[in-house]
Amino acid sequence: MEQIVQQITAYTQEIQAFEPKTADELEQYRIKFLGTKGIVKAMFGEMKQVPNERKKEFGQVLNSFKQIAEERYTQFEHLKDGAGQTQAAVDFSLPAEAHRLGTRHPISIVRNKIINIFARLGYTVAEGPEIEDDWHNFTALNLPENHPARDMQDTFYISKNPDWLLRTHTSSVQVRTMEAGKLPIRVICPGRVYRNETISARAHCFFHQAEGLYIDENVSFADLKQTLYHFVKELFGEEVRIRFRPSYFPFTEPSAEMDISCIICGGEGCSVCKHTGWVEILGCGMVHPKVLENCGIDPEKYTGFAFGMGIERITMLKYQIKDLRLFSENDTRFLEQFTGAV
Repeated sequence: MEQIVQQITAYTQEIQAFEPKTADELEQYRIKFLGTKGIVKAMFGEMKQVPNERKKEFGQVLNSFKQIAEERYTQFEHLKDGAGQTQAAVDFSLPAEAHRLGTRHPISIVRNKIINIFARLGYTVAEGPEIEDDWHNFTALNLPENHPARDMQDTFYISKNPDWLLRTHTSSVQVRTMEAGKLPIRVICPGRVYRNETISARAHCFFHQAEGLYIDENVSFADLKQTLYHFVKELFGEEVRIRFRPSYFPFTEPSAEMDISCIICGGEGCSVCKHTGWVEILGCGMVHPKVLENCGIDPEKYTGFAFGMGIERITMLKYQIKDLRLFSENDTRFLEQFTGAV
């Protein structure tokens, strides 16, 4: 043991005198003293030869020796790279890697625009279930069983007797709002709807709608027109022209479709507007008295108007998108184009 202590003393003096100038010298020191076959480990291997009554004393000497060797190595670690930095150090002068930021989906952008425009007119958002019963989706809206207007919408049925289905329009939310009986009513109903259609550049089996409903005393078609005039001007700009065409919907009477001048060609005529200069964007009309009766509202006292639009159609016009399928393909190259859109 005395011989080992003498060796440790000699090694300690060598360590204290060690002054490396290069990373190679430092590495040689590490191998000699701290490596797996180094002196420190070899000294600990001699512990088995020490009498049991002196193992504690000898262990303290070894631990002190190991600590001295490690501290000396730490003092010169900055030489490891040869340029004043360790190999694992980070060059803080380099620019940071940019994090990819997410963007709102174009459908969400336009949906929020529509809601905000009508919110300034006093409309609140109303929502309902996407799985509906026949009453709220069809019958209450003046489409009784076997009514030919039901053929206008190819429906995904979930069950029969009673009928449960994926809603074909958000008009079902309007029915539920009217049934609540809290008059007057002024709501906007955005949401996803489903129809059994062949997927193409202009059609899909699911899409999004935003429908509006206003019911109060003395509501007229003039109120409807002025509301929609304001909406279009806010969304597309003051230069857009607007026209109404007579139409038919079983839940409104009279009914109309509203067109705007094609914002892609400026009304000159192109493939999008089929060279007419006009594009249909929504349907509207005065709420049918039968619908009011079905929902427990007195049609002699109250009148109202309703309108509905496809959010995809509005989005395609606003951003000049020609393929409806792009909205649901999750192609980041497409979605990243809307960074910064508001």
